[in-house]
Amino acid sequence: MTNELDPRLTVGVCDTQPVVVEGLRSILNQSGAYRLLDPARTMDALANQIFTLSPRIAIVDKAAGNAEILEWTARIRGRGTAAGNVAIVVWGTNVTDAEALRFLQAGASGVLRKSARTDALMACFDAVANGVTWLEDNLFHAAGGNNSYGRPELTLREQQVLQLVEQGMRNKEIADELGIRPGTVKIHLKHIFEKSGVRGRYGLALSTFRPSTIRDDASTNVLRA
Repeated sequence: MTNELDPRLTVGVCDTQPVVVEGLRSILNQSGAYRLLDPARTMDALANQIFTLSPRIAIVDKAAGNAEILEWTARIRGRGTAAGNVAIVVWGTNVTDAEALRFLQAGASGVLRKSARTDALMACFDAVANGVTWLEDNLFHAAGGNNSYGRPELTLREQQVLQLVEQGMRNKEIADELGIRPGTVKIHLKHIFEKSGVRGRYGLALSTFRPSTIRDDASTNVLRA
């Protein structure tokens, strides 16, 4: 029976590996700040926990399937204030930059690998519990390369192309939007990559989650929403 006076923040989880869940429980118990609810066997069961037990954080195993997680996250967010306070964290053995971007765009608050160190895991929980978007440091750098770039160095057209890339548009869509040729878009992107030091369009797209308040240390990147 749950102690209603327990000040710790609750965490829900849907994961395919029971041993991982028990490891997580041990870490959270030692933290003194969080406690783990009984693990949910399915994402629907986790959704039920969100709407009935109001956990502060809900963790979803990427092994459940990208499409399923994206649809589930959108469905949770679509319920409005009933689930507005829950921070959704997606974790998995392997997470690519493209996948991280899609999860964040769907409404996830954090993305990290299961191989993350304990301090990174706790940093993630502390961040998302306080309304901050979180990405594991090595994932973030792999996606973006250089952490910052100066937009004033870009031409007006390059800034327009960059804004559309950040919205997830492809080269042909950008060309149609701006009334230019796809080949011209490629040239603008080449110049943007050269000026920014960012590697790849997903790195540019992830700049959407790089506002001015950034904590960047050895293990974490915390991005104020």
